[in-house]
Amino acid sequence: MNRLTARPARHPVRPGGVPLPGLPRGVIVLLGTASAVVVVAGMRGVAHILGPVFLALMLTVTVSPITSWLRRHGAPVWVAMLSTILVANLILIGLGAALAYSVAQLIDTLPQYQEQFAGIRADVVASLTGMGISEETLRNAVAGVDPGAVLGLVESLFGGIAGILSNSLFLLATLLFMCVDAVHFPARLRSVTAQRPQVVGAFRSFAQGTRRYLLVSTVFGLIVAVIDTVALWALGVPLPLLWGLLSFITNYIPNIGFIVGLVPPALLALLQGGPELMLTVIVLYCAINFVIQSIIQPKIVGDAVGVSATVSFLSLIIWAWILGPLGALLAIPLTLLTKGLLIDIDPSTRWMNSLISGESPAPGAATPSSNGQGGRQ
Repeated sequence: MNRLTARPARHPVRPGGVPLPGLPRGVIVLLGTASAVVVVAGMRGVAHILGPVFLALMLTVTVSPITSWLRRHGAPVWVAMLSTILVANLILIGLGAALAYSVAQLIDTLPQYQEQFAGIRADVVASLTGMGISEETLRNAVAGVDPGAVLGLVESLFGGIAGILSNSLFLLATLLFMCVDAVHFPARLRSVTAQRPQVVGAFRSFAQGTRRYLLVSTVFGLIVAVIDTVALWALGVPLPLLWGLLSFITNYIPNIGFIVGLVPPALLALLQGGPELMLTVIVLYCAINFVIQSIIQPKIVGDAVGVSATVSFLSLIIWAWILGPLGALLAIPLTLLTKGLLIDIDPSTRWMNSLISGESPAPGAATPSSNGQGGRQ
């Protein structure tokens, strides 16, 4: 009687039957590190393409539950598809339009503060001259610092919208196709669950973690934006709605987002009301934004998505270096995607979740690979 028995995988052997030794762990680490360097260098080279693709992916993951909800309630496929596309594009276009309008207002406002800027510059030069520093050296150092230079910088950034719009066409096209595929993607995942459960689980973990992160960041961003807008309006700082919108956007930047959102209103407060008003704005931002964005929110985000505050901060540095400002905004979702593809997808590497998670493991808890029940799928 023929009996099929499971045989353990054999190691490669020499002609004489002597097993070939495996690669030393140090060599494997070096090869992995070299591969990572090559991949990162390639990503930096095509960042202008990867950035819009990743943004479209995150938007699609965010709005895809709309498709599932409509399908469960009997809506036709085309209705679910159009609803997903419409919501994703409304989010993108609405945020872009609000930002463009706010920047245009800033460009119109800055020239009004030329006299105040010149006065502050003269006071700084006089104060440093009294400390023994050469006045001529100081004047040469601040010769290029004037409202015109600041306005020129803002105008150059705003004028760069033409280049962004060319990428926006690519972004909108990518978003369109991803939203169309999102209608049938859950069924495709279910069809391969039996063959590759670990792969399906990794994709679902990434999608759920991304949605939880975006939900937490959006809620805290709205809270911070409302408080900042009201506070700046009460203090008489110009363009409070713009700075509230900036606080909302920078809330998606882990750990240091409040610093990015603090600098512009603090400088405008200096021009509007002098050092006292600027210090008041800084104190308020530190009391509100620092506590919420840098202490409370990272803890909740870490618990929601399974990464520690240190990992979220390092992810910000790495993804901002690779993809630029968009990488800073998408740092956590991209880290979750990387974690899903490299860690969650393989039971033998899942032990690393305990090292990068913000939660303490339960006493006696064991990873699937350590208790002998995990296997490659």
